[in-house]
Amino acid sequence: MSSISAPLHPLSSAKIHDLSGLVALVTGGGSGIGLMIAETLACNGAKVYIASRRLETLQKAATDVNGRLAAIEGHANGSLVPIVLDVTSKPSIQEAVAHLREKEGKLHILVNNSGQVGPFSRILKDANPPGDLGKAVFESETFEEWSALFNVNLASIFFTTFAFLSLLEDGAKDLDERFTSHKHSTSVINISSISGIQRQGQAHYAYNVSKAGVNHMTKMMSTEFAIKKKPVRVNAIAPGAYASEMTDHQGKQMEPWVVDAICQGLTPHPLQRPGREEEIGAAALLLASPTAGGYMNGQVLVVDGGFLAVNPA
Repeated sequence: MSSISAPLHPLSSAKIHDLSGLVALVTGGGSGIGLMIAETLACNGAKVYIASRRLETLQKAATDVNGRLAAIEGHANGSLVPIVLDVTSKPSIQEAVAHLREKEGKLHILVNNSGQVGPFSRILKDANPPGDLGKAVFESETFEEWSALFNVNLASIFFTTFAFLSLLEDGAKDLDERFTSHKHSTSVINISSISGIQRQGQAHYAYNVSKAGVNHMTKMMSTEFAIKKKPVRVNAIAPGAYASEMTDHQGKQMEPWVVDAICQGLTPHPLQRPGREEEIGAAALLLASPTAGGYMNGQVLVVDGGFLAVNPA
């Protein structure tokens, strides 16, 4: 019997989601949703640089994931590689660009995942807040807190994406050389949130507005790059509730009441559970794949289990 494997059907999942030989960068990739996405990309063959300011966290994540991948028979040879990056620092971003240019000479996938929550005005969680609401909220937050949050959640995407744009263009050239059937583009995936779409403030207006900004920046970038003939697609994912550091449930069980407390909807979550890693990973895999997601551009993909379907948005 011949040992030669039969060719894959062009519409098989293994074919259209194959990222073998592709290079990715996931900011905030050492934990939470960023790590879920990074591991998914690596499982499907990509060499994934995971980036944040916390080297020890990145090294542990890379060791854990690479160990799991090595134990899988027939694994597609993807891996995680730690790289220190502060997305709010131009010099740090430039150092990361120079490092990837030296090591890889190209980039195929950029996932802008770094983010944080806050500032909070917890009095806004009360259905009937006592006293002078305006005064209480005015005094509970500062301009400096808003500016710091926007630097991490929004401005970082602008500066990081444009800094890596030339490497993403080189990645598109690499794809065209490898697959000659049609023109290809590389992929930028911005991680937004349902908080940027739903109408409730959730007691953290700054976070919600910053994520709404991510959604609009995604659309602006996709349009500008297309007009300027840059072979780079830009899409966003708006996750619902997931077990992560941001929700204070990294590695923990999330009961239905916890999901509802995090989402703060007027109507309970229809699935009464958080999202799973394969669900957010699959969404990123779709957008990252030059084959599966090559015709998607300027979209905000909501992965929330139907929460926005039953709440104001």
